[in-house]
Amino acid sequence: MAKHSKNFLLEDSLAVGLDRIQRNFGPLKQQVDHWQSTQLSDSSAKLLIYQAFIEEEAAFPKHLARRVHDLYFQSIHEEFQARTMWSLSNAFTSAFKELDPIPQYRATARLAGFLQAVHPS
Repeated sequence: MAKHSKNFLLEDSLAVGLDRIQRNFGPLKQQVDHWQSTQLSDSSAKLLIYQAFIEEEAAFPKHLARRVHDLYFQSIHEEFQARTMWSLSNAFTSAFKELDPIPQYRATARLAGFLQAVHPS
């Protein structure tokens, strides 16, 4: 170890870090559970996609609007075929994978805030 880490206890640091991570999983799990149980009508899903790309509430790349629509309404993954907020979120994140890394990160980081703002729990 370096000379400035004489009193550093790896086990204690790891325990603190893992505790912080576990505390943050609770709210995330609640959000996922809520979105998985929140049914969306087709018109509601279309409106959310429209708001995301056309009304520029979140400034997502407009060229992905059709891709999000297709991924939501014609999902190739069985677990995302339900018409839920969770499936819509998955459609967005799947479409974002077509972006370069930095724009993908930015879009993904804005997504939860956008969905929470337009469809609060």
